[in-house]
Amino acid sequence: MAVSVDTVYQTVLALANKEQGGYITPQEFNLFANHAQSEIFEQYFYDLNQFKRGRGSDDNESDMVSLLEDKIAIFSSISTLSNQDPNASNSKFTLPSSFYRLIDVRTGSSHSNVQVNKLSRKDFWEYNQGPLTKGTLSRPNCYLHQDGVIWVNPDGIEKIHANYIRKPKTPKWTYVVVNEKALWNPMASDKQDFELHSSEQHNLVVKILKLAGVSIKDYNLAQAAGQNDVQNIQQQKS
Repeated sequence: MAVSVDTVYQTVLALANKEQGGYITPQEFNLFANHAQSEIFEQYFYDLNQFKRGRGSDDNESDMVSLLEDKIAIFSSISTLSNQDPNASNSKFTLPSSFYRLIDVRTGSSHSNVQVNKLSRKDFWEYNQGPLTKGTLSRPNCYLHQDGVIWVNPDGIEKIHANYIRKPKTPKWTYVVVNEKALWNPMASDKQDFELHSSEQHNLVVKILKLAGVSIKDYNLAQAAGQNDVQNIQQQKS
């Protein structure tokens, strides 16, 4: 379940007003909201790596790994991509602009597909020089270029199925102006709730307040939100 962008905005306004922090405009909120969501999203991968490294028999660590994997799974996506350059020596496939992290790549039909061996750029070129390691239709190789293009060897592969984690959509609190006041407009076509797990609502509020406090130079508000942020992180990892 997504987190309502209006609920977060109204909570942020109420708390900022309580701290006498001043008014946060919709434009400011939308900027802060996107930053906060991105920060929480990227933290998932860092935390998951940390918990997996230290995972032993501790049930709490296992629970945290499962929880983080569930939160990340919201952004799992599969795209069927067509070869962008059929005449090149390597097949090339462009990932969607929403792409964030590649999980795996397969070729062929959905009923008889072949997993592609993911390599670093260096290994990709080295493997493809050797007669025993170069890519074949039954054992293809690939690497992810920095421009979001997947290079696959051998050539002649027409389609691939890319399994990846996409970035969250940019949250947007949409509104209409009535008597010089911004009023929530949930019917706007570009309205976008936060895509994070519903348990992240509090974290979003805290992080946005922290950013707002710095923006309006209310360092008491920023400090209070920052302290709350640290407490949340400590509780999650205890």
